[in-house]
Amino acid sequence: MNSIIEFFTEHQLQLIALAKNALLTVVILLAASIGAKILKQAVYKAVFRLSKHDEIISKLLMSLAGYVVYLIALVIILDLFGVNTASLVALVGAAGLAIGLALKDTLSNVAAGVMLLFLKPLKKTEFVEVSGFSGSVTDLGLFTTHLETVDGLFISMPNSTVWASTIKNFSRNTRRRMDITVGISYGDSIEQGLLALREMVEEESRLLTTPEPQFIVHTLADSSVNLQLRAWANTVDFWEIYWKFQRTIKDKIESKGLSIPFPQRDLHIIRHDAESAAQ
Repeated sequence: MNSIIEFFTEHQLQLIALAKNALLTVVILLAASIGAKILKQAVYKAVFRLSKHDEIISKLLMSLAGYVVYLIALVIILDLFGVNTASLVALVGAAGLAIGLALKDTLSNVAAGVMLLFLKPLKKTEFVEVSGFSGSVTDLGLFTTHLETVDGLFISMPNSTVWASTIKNFSRNTRRRMDITVGISYGDSIEQGLLALREMVEEESRLLTTPEPQFIVHTLADSSVNLQLRAWANTVDFWEIYWKFQRTIKDKIESKGLSIPFPQRDLHIIRHDAESAAQ
C-alpha cells in the first residue's frame, strides 16, 4: 500500500493529466458519435434532395461524412496524448502510397465507382445490360455493382468492368419502339397483311400516337414476305404490349385469310433410263 501511495505521490501530476485526457477522450468520442449521426442525417437529406432521390449516392456521402467526423476526433485524441500528428500524417501518407501501389486494381474499382455514382449511366432499380449480363441494379458501391437477373440470379461485377463496358440501359428513356415482324405467303395480299397490323394498333390504346406507328414490307425472304409493325410505347407498358401482340398476331393474320408460311424446300428428282445412263 505504501508503494502505491508513494507512486501516486511521485506521479500525481502525470496521473491527473492522464485521467483528464481519458475523460476528455470519452467526451470527444461521445460528441463525435452524436455529431456523426446528426451530420449523416443532414448530408443524406440534402444529397437525396439535390440528387433527385438517388439513394445510392446519398448513402455513400452519408457514410463518408461519418468517417470524416471520427477521423477528426481521432486526430484530436492523439494530440491530447502528445502524439505528433504531423509525423503521423506523413507516416499515413507513405503507408497510403505503398498500399495504393499494392492495391491498384482495387483502387481502380473505387475510381470507377466514383465515376459511375456521379455520371449515373445506371441507377438503382434500372434494368441494364453490362458486359454480357442483364438485370436490375440492386446496389452500386465503391467497389462492385450488383444486378439481379430476371430469373432471380445475383450478379456482382467489379466497377472497373462496368465502367469499361458499354452499358445498355432499358429503363432510362421513358418510351421505346417495338418491332413486330410476321411473314405471309407470296400468294397472299400484302395490303390485307398491313391492314391486319393496323387493326392490332387500333385495338391497343396504350400505344403512342407520336411518333406514328409504321407498317412496312420489311424483307422478301426465301419463303415469305415479311411485314413489320413499328410502334412506340411507354417503357413501363412495353413488354406487356409486346407479348400481347406476339400472342394475337397469328389469329389476326389468319382472320384475313392469310397464311404464315414456314421454311420449305422443293426437291426435283430427274430420272434417266438405263440406256441413257450407259451412254
